[in-house]
Amino acid sequence: MPNLHDIERRISSVSSTKQITRTMEMVAAAKIRRASERVENALPWACAISDMLISTAKYAPLSSESLLQVHDEMKRALVVVVASDRGLAGGFNSNVLKHADKLIHRLESEGVEVEVAACGKKAIGYFNYRGIKPVFEFAGYSADPTYEEAAELSLYSGDGYHYDKLDEVFIVYNHAKNAAEQTLVEQQVLPIKEESYADLLGLNDGENVFKQFLEQDLEKLPGDIDFEPDAESVMYYLMKAYLRNCFYYALIDSAAGEQGARRNAMKSATDNANEMVSTLTRLYNRVRQGAITTEINEIVGGAAALEE
Repeated sequence: MPNLHDIERRISSVSSTKQITRTMEMVAAAKIRRASERVENALPWACAISDMLISTAKYAPLSSESLLQVHDEMKRALVVVVASDRGLAGGFNSNVLKHADKLIHRLESEGVEVEVAACGKKAIGYFNYRGIKPVFEFAGYSADPTYEEAAELSLYSGDGYHYDKLDEVFIVYNHAKNAAEQTLVEQQVLPIKEESYADLLGLNDGENVFKQFLEQDLEKLPGDIDFEPDAESVMYYLMKAYLRNCFYYALIDSAAGEQGARRNAMKSATDNANEMVSTLTRLYNRVRQGAITTEINEIVGGAAALEE
C-alpha cells in the first residue's frame, strides 16, 4: 500500500495535468467556431462549382478540356493526405494515415505507381519513417490552411493529368460532420466522378446548403446550355476552379475537424483526471484513517501496559 506522501504527490501530478487538458479543451473550443464558420461559408461554393461542372460537362465536347478525359491506363496516381501538425487529438491522425496506407497498397497491388503529398507534420513524419518521400510537404498550416497551398496542389495535379504524368488523384481527410464528430472521406478528384458534395459528405441532398440562396427548385426548369465565348474557355475555367476548390475545401474541413477532435480528446482526458483525483482522494482518506487507527491502538496499548 502506498504511503500518504506518495498519494499526495500523485494527486498533485494529476491535478496539474488536468489544468493543462482543461486549458487545451477551452482553446480548441474557441477555435472550433471560427473554423466551422469558414467551412460553412465555403460549402455553398464547393457544392455549386461541383454541381455546375458535372451538369455542364455533359454538353461540352470531351476534346474541349483534357482534364475531363479518362485515361486508358492507370499507371500513376497522386494521393493527397491531410493530417494535422500536432497530436493530442484522439484518432484524428491515425484514422487518416491508416486509410491512406491501405489506399496506397491497393493502388500498388493494381500496378499503379503512387505519389504522396503530405499535409501536416504527422503525415510527413509517418511517410518519411516508412521510406516514402512525399512530392509535397506542407507543415505549419493544418490549423489555418492557406489558399496558396491548395493552388499549388491544384497546379501540380492539373498539369500532371494534362501531360499524362498522373492518371488518378485522390484526397484523404477528415470531414467535420459537426463540432463533435468527424467522418473519414476519400475523394477522387481526377478523373471526375459524377458525385456531388452533398453525396460525398452525407448532406441531405444539399437542401440545407442552398436554401438561403434559392427560393425554387431550378433543376426542374428545362433549358439549354450555351458556352460563351466557347466551350474550351468555359470548361478550362470550371476545371481550374473545381480543382482549387477540392483541395482548399479539404484543407479547411480537416482544420475544423482537427479542433473538434482535440476538444473531444482533451475533454475525455479532463474527465478521466477528475475521476482519478476522486479515486486517489478516497484512497488517501482510507490510508490516513488506517494510520490514525493504528496510532490510536498503539497509544491505547501502551497506556494499558503502563497500568499493568
